[in-house]
Parts: sequence; C-alpha cells; structure tokens
Amino acid sequence: MIIGVPKEIKNHEYRVGMVPASVSELIRQGHQVVVETQAGAGIGFSDEDYTKVGATILPQAADVFAQSEMIVKVKEPQAIERAMLREGQILFTYLHLAPDPEQTHDLINSKAVCIAYETVTDNHGGLPLLAPMSEVAGRMSIQAGAQALEKSNGGRGMLLGGVPGVEPAKVVVIGGGMVGRNAVQMAVGLGADVTVLDRNPAVLRQIDAQFGNRVKTLYSTADSLERVVKEADLVVGAVLIPGAAAPKLVSKELLEEMKKGAAIVDVAIDQGGCFETSKPTTHAEPVYIVDDVVHYCVANMPGAVARTSTFALNNATLPFIVALANKGYKQALVEDKHLLEGLNVYRGTVTNQQVAESLELDFVLPAQAIA
Repeated sequence: MIIGVPKEIKNHEYRVGMVPASVSELIRQGHQVVVETQAGAGIGFSDEDYTKVGATILPQAADVFAQSEMIVKVKEPQAIERAMLREGQILFTYLHLAPDPEQTHDLINSKAVCIAYETVTDNHGGLPLLAPMSEVAGRMSIQAGAQALEKSNGGRGMLLGGVPGVEPAKVVVIGGGMVGRNAVQMAVGLGADVTVLDRNPAVLRQIDAQFGNRVKTLYSTADSLERVVKEADLVVGAVLIPGAAAPKLVSKELLEEMKKGAAIVDVAIDQGGCFETSKPTTHAEPVYIVDDVVHYCVANMPGAVARTSTFALNNATLPFIVALANKGYKQALVEDKHLLEGLNVYRGTVTNQQVAESLELDFVLPAQAIA
C-alpha cells in the first residue's frame, strides 16, 4: 500500500502523522510511504530523516493525496485537504465530526473511508488513540489555566499554589476521565486547592484512592456544579461523550456569577465545548474574555508540545496503521471490532451513531456499510 503523510496546515499545528521510525516500520513490511516536504520540520525531523528510512519526499500536499491509498494525519482535514480526497481513499486521523457539519458533509461527498482516532476503542472500554492526547491536554490545561490567571492576560492575578501565608487558587475540574485525572495531577502538584466532579462513583473512588485528601471529589449535579464553579478561580472542562458533541454544562448565566478574572480552560472544545460561551481559538490567539472571565479554548492544545505529542500519538496509532496497510481496510475493519468503531464515514454514509444523531443525518451500522 502507498501511505501518504501530508504536512499539517491547521493554525500552529506542528505535529506530524508519522515520525521516521513509524515510516521505517511500514517500509520494512513492504509498503511505500510518501511524505510532503517539511512535514516533520515542526518537531525537528528533516526531509533527509525520512529519506534515510526509505520514504519518498513530495513537494506538495496535492501530490501526496494524489499518490496515496491511505492518508495518515493528526488533525481533521481542512477544506482544501478535503477537496483532495477521492472515493475509496482511506483517511486515518482525528475528525471530531459531531460539532462540525461542514467537514462531515465534505467527507460524505468525498466517498472516502474515514476512520477517526477518537472513536477507536479497546477491550477495556477505553479510547486508546485519544488517550495519549488526553493525557497531554489534561496536563497542559493547568499550565494554560495558570497563565490565563495572570493579570496581564486578564486574569485575577493569582498563583495556583499560592505562597506561605497566602491561600492557593481554587481549581475545579469537571470530569474525572483521562483528561480530568491528568489535570488533577498537575494541579495537585502545583499546590492548588482542587475539586473534581464526575457522575461515576467508581471514577471518584479511583481519584480519591490516588490523591487522598489532597483532592475533594463531588458527585456532579446541577447544584454541586453551580456551587463550586461560583467559588472557583480556574475551571477545567474535561467532559467527553465518545463521538458526540460535548454537553453544555456551564451556562452563560452561571458564568456571569463566576469571580471576575477567573479562568476557564475548555479541553472539550474539539467536540463543541462544555461551556456555553466557548468558541474555538488558536495558539496564535488562545484567549478571549466574556463577562470578565478569561476563556482558553484552543482546539489543538497538544500541538503546542508537538514533539512529545507526536511520539505519544505514533506509539498508539502505528499498530492500526500497519493493520490497515497489511490487510487492506475491509479485512482490517472486519477482523478488529475496535478499529471498526473508528469508522465514522464510509463511501458517502455516516457510520457513527453519535455523529449522525448530533447532525441529524442518516446512520448505517459500520459492519453493515462495509459488508
């Protein structure tokens, strides 16, 4: 199979779909890999690094798309990239379709085979290709929140951990999943006063067992959420419903009751965000202010630590890339029910139920679509 790796073009996105070591693995198994020039430059890999392991460097993304049977990316294809997809071509990347009708319709019209990292599952009910970026985003959320709280950025002018004689900032994490646990870990490490909310008692027990009395755990209800958000200096939105749009848990009315200069970090922004006032931002202009509350809503947070993120992502995606290349997409999908869960759009049909329901589109079971 010919696998293509284009350069990412989303604002301040420096990650790359495959590092040279991953390319080498595929070439050793008899496949061809074409890479757009400078695709890895953002994380320190030159074209020569790719050619040394056997890749072919192409001058433009159009050449990569035209020659490849499978495209491996990081972020969702932008409009100019979607126009280059063709019928039957495999697209393997993050998609986050539920809040993005324009992208969804373009992928439907392309008749490509679109497999989303974020809905591939595992034997434990987890999301193995989302997990590494959730770990990164969770940890980054506290760094970003700490900066948003600085006075020069419109924040309250607070240090998360305080200093001797001065109380620390109150950090509220909504959601105790992979993002939430990593956010809690960082916030606790910095000495903040941390509260985490979730609706799964098992998750709350796990966090309590890990952090003990350094973290307050609360069962999430409208009342408990409202109470702690009003008192918070920093709120991290870490709620995920696989494949579906994130629920709007903090209303504009509740936001108006938050402390002036408080900050929110909406890690769920890729799926539409869990704050009613959230809108996607970029690393170039990461924050904006609504009702004196600083909003950090960067839609590709891990792109800021692109090298760490790329290696972590490649570790998770490579086995699936190899399976798709070795077996072809039909056999790979039929033989692996977890990879099949990643199939979001198949040759003009939506095959993810959450996406279909969110966008009011027709849905076909993925196994039925490829049969």
